[in-house]
Amino acid sequence: MTELMSPAAVTDSPANVSPSTRPPRRRRVRLPWVRLRTLTKHAVLIAVGLLMIYPLLWMLASSFKPDALIFSEPGLIPTDFTTDNYAQGWNALSHPFSHYLLNSFLVVAGSIVGNLVSCSLAAYAFARLNFRLRRLWFAMMLISIMLPIHVIIVPQYVLFSQIGWLNTFLPLIVPKLLATDSFFIFLMVQFFRGVPRELDEAARIDGAGHARIFVGIMLPLAAPALATTAIFTFIWTWNDFFSQLIFLTDPDLYTVPIALRAFLDSTGESSWGAMFAMSIVSLIPLFVMFLLGQRFLVRGIATTGLK
Repeated sequence: MTELMSPAAVTDSPANVSPSTRPPRRRRVRLPWVRLRTLTKHAVLIAVGLLMIYPLLWMLASSFKPDALIFSEPGLIPTDFTTDNYAQGWNALSHPFSHYLLNSFLVVAGSIVGNLVSCSLAAYAFARLNFRLRRLWFAMMLISIMLPIHVIIVPQYVLFSQIGWLNTFLPLIVPKLLATDSFFIFLMVQFFRGVPRELDEAARIDGAGHARIFVGIMLPLAAPALATTAIFTFIWTWNDFFSQLIFLTDPDLYTVPIALRAFLDSTGESSWGAMFAMSIVSLIPLFVMFLLGQRFLVRGIATTGLK
């Protein structure tokens, strides 16, 4: 037997109460100390951000000042604005600065392709294949991350000198094809391990082998990891000075970091305005690369492998 609701109960039910008669919602009142803490936090972050970006702003302002005013005026706003530093710096060396930009782009492009191909293959092997001493080789790979470049640069120089690779781009590109950047291998191994193995098993049922699984399943899912590898390879290779200085002694093969060093003479004097102007030019590709790939960096490499 169902109970009959009284007219009063029906009238007083929440569904029948008009919005005008409902009690107003209580607004959340933020305490003054909470607001003060938020404002203080933002003020500190802004101050630290300005402190970190100040050297870049100073270099940008100095690139529009004559050499005589660069170190005599501490302010960021130039009193004598000039763009001659960019014209002088572009043609100050034996070649136009575009020549050194092209050399850097060639080295960077070869390094990116080498790291993407070799590191992804090595990471797939560590994450999906079962072979003898896999854990030992993986541990040795991780240990190699702690080796500074100064330890291996001498054996590399001797080896590349004996095979006649000095004053070429080969010493800077070929090692990338051999999966020598252990950091990126470890990065992709962690990503591949997060992809469910059920995808591999489903592909094997369809007759796919390791090559098809790697190309058809792993690589499409590894887009964030591959983009992160490409971005960091671009930044590190573009800013690399030590390795390029060791292997490239021919002025025709100078890259951007070595070309900027050429503005300094043996007495320590320099055409500071021209050097700062070309430094700003050399930073433009880094900013463009970061802006284009920052969404992949924000997304990270964590994924379930399912859509």
